[in-house]
Amino acid sequence: MSATLQPAAAEPSMVRGWPAAAALAIATVVALLLIYYSTSASTVAIWERSETYTHGFLIFPISAWLIWRRRSELARLAYRPDWRGLVLLLLLSMGWLFAHSGGVLVGEQLMLVAMLPAAVWTLLGTRVVRAMAFPLGFLLLAVPMGEALIPHMMTFTANFTVKALQLTGMPVYQEGTFFTIPSGEWSVVEGCSGLRYLIASFTLGCLYAYLTYRSNTRRILFALAAIVVPVIANGLRAYMIVMIAVLSDMKLALGFDHLIYGWVFFGVVMLLLFWIGGFWREDEQSIVPSAQVLAHDAPAAPLSRVALAALLSIAVALSGYAYAAWLDGHTVPPNGLQIAPPAPANGWALETAPFTDWHPHYVGPDAQHAVYYRKGTQQVMLYLAYYRTQRQGAEQITSQNYMIRQKDPEWSNLGETTIAPGAGTQPAEVIQARLRSTPQRLLVWRWNQLAGRDTTNDYLAKLLLASERVVGARDDGAAIVIATPYAGDVEQAQPVLREFMRDMQPSIAASLKQVAQP
Repeated sequence: MSATLQPAAAEPSMVRGWPAAAALAIATVVALLLIYYSTSASTVAIWERSETYTHGFLIFPISAWLIWRRRSELARLAYRPDWRGLVLLLLLSMGWLFAHSGGVLVGEQLMLVAMLPAAVWTLLGTRVVRAMAFPLGFLLLAVPMGEALIPHMMTFTANFTVKALQLTGMPVYQEGTFFTIPSGEWSVVEGCSGLRYLIASFTLGCLYAYLTYRSNTRRILFALAAIVVPVIANGLRAYMIVMIAVLSDMKLALGFDHLIYGWVFFGVVMLLLFWIGGFWREDEQSIVPSAQVLAHDAPAAPLSRVALAALLSIAVALSGYAYAAWLDGHTVPPNGLQIAPPAPANGWALETAPFTDWHPHYVGPDAQHAVYYRKGTQQVMLYLAYYRTQRQGAEQITSQNYMIRQKDPEWSNLGETTIAPGAGTQPAEVIQARLRSTPQRLLVWRWNQLAGRDTTNDYLAKLLLASERVVGARDDGAAIVIATPYAGDVEQAQPVLREFMRDMQPSIAASLKQVAQP
């Protein structure tokens, strides 16, 4: 019996021209960031001013380092432009245009960062992008997003803390994110929501999973754990802060040490997470790219073709920005707008003296008016804010518009929910908020009006706004807020607002129609 010797498979040689091809890809990425400079600059500005997103400064260097680690493997891959990437670039450019038209800054930032892997795919092809899929996807973590989670995380943290205190045997009275125990009153504010911990944990968790595991299943499971663990840990942290304060007779965990305890606890939790995850580590295994991955059965494309792909990528990506610039140059001047007070109707009369010192906070409306009405013993405040040409600093839907600012010294927001105001009223839904100060409580209903539609959904409102702007139509919108005082249950105050809506809706519509005239 004779044995036949099989020659060892030859290792694919280095592909020539890689330095030039890589330089073209880097130049294209830089060109996109410069074309969308306003979006790039806004991202960096958020990294600078917000501790939650300071990690953004590290994302691009880490991504570059991860790609550099695989340079030997990449150098053996044949780069070939993939024209399907141009389709994706066009879709992302249109997505940026839509986000810009709707004033969704985080949408602009997300679309821009997503254009970078799409451009690399167009220039270098599918095999190359697949080999550095994680480093390119990791760039998305540079986008400062997640603020929409804050209200939900605040509610979860407050409920978790209250439940833990009750299990400890401590009496608790809760109103939204505020709760009272025998030793004093506590509240869960934005800084206590745990968003910083969640973002930091997920970013570190993704990087750890990529470097430590080879199995995609293990990587995904660890990334999911990096989401769940900090959320639960933040609830435990809030409970521990309250207990430390109570057990120290309200001497500890009330000032700067409050933050120190939080970050120390977060550090311990992350170390435990990494330690437990290390039992299944696979980073001792060397990365041996398969012959199928390294094989370049087709030669690398000429550099002239890569250069053409770079030019086409820039041109396609530029389309959304160019159209947005044209739209911005054809806006309606918002100067000189005024809202007339809605005429009293059905027994309601104007009051000259306000019954409350509270008023909602809206940034940059082109016209606004607060007016007070009385009908017998019933009192209602009506606030109207009108936006004609919406732009940065003058947006109807933005986190800078609020009923009560965080840590207000006088007023507290006890919680908001969407309700149906009742039959015979317009709109069909309103956002109800319960506000509290030392001398007064207010029940507030609010909604938005855009493109002739009433809505309480901020995402739908942004969609309507963007749809109008993209086709060159006017993006007029109005915020409508009504409020009435209450002493006991909110159900006693709801009929007052419901009656006001029914009686005054025609007058409110007439005032908004008048200000909407060109």
